[in-house]
Amino acid sequence: MNRTTAYATTSGIALPKQPGAPAREACGPLPAAVVRDLRARAGHSPHGLLFGASDVVVVTGLPGSGKSTLMRRAVKGPRIDSQDTRDRWDARMARWLPYAVYRPFVRLAHYAGLRRTLRSGAGVVVHDCGTQAWVRRWLAREARRRGGSLHLLLLDVPPGTALRGQHDRGRGVSRYAFARHRGAVARLLRAVEKGDLPEGCGSAVLIDREAADVLRRIDFDGRAVTGAH
Repeated sequence: MNRTTAYATTSGIALPKQPGAPAREACGPLPAAVVRDLRARAGHSPHGLLFGASDVVVVTGLPGSGKSTLMRRAVKGPRIDSQDTRDRWDARMARWLPYAVYRPFVRLAHYAGLRRTLRSGAGVVVHDCGTQAWVRRWLAREARRRGGSLHLLLLDVPPGTALRGQHDRGRGVSRYAFARHRGAVARLLRAVEKGDLPEGCGSAVLIDREAADVLRRIDFDGRAVTGAH
């Protein structure tokens, strides 16, 4: 059974199971889509999120918002982060070689690794750049094909905080690229707040920086955890 549960040290938050469907129906609307808003809780939010064994979780937000940091800290199982792929390629390339030269190969390697992980059938957390809607549609089809669901974890931080995050990590995106990301994330956030989830998405969890800071586990299990932990 694929269920989605968010649990904290003192309470549990259960999200209803989304029924499976053939892959050809993956882009259709799912019934009873669920949105959980864990923002503005001053850090008193769940310490963990537990999803179904075959689910796919997409972590999205502005560049510099802390997606990769969150994934490295909280995800103990399979995770696919394009930043990890770029770091591996950066380590192999000459320092003077601009990233733009080998960026297409980084993207190819990233999607090839993602495809292999999806085909394994294991639950996986995926870093989403936020501007490629076709990727979420693909992930939704793959999740439904193997009997799971697609879930969205949206990290909502102010643009200034995201820009500082880019500065702190010593790597940023261009002003044009950041504007594109900002527009895409803002549209997605407005839609999710109204309960209008992307096609094929079974649930969404909204978190701010404080909620992200206390989140210590994102994991997959076929059982439901609804009690206190």
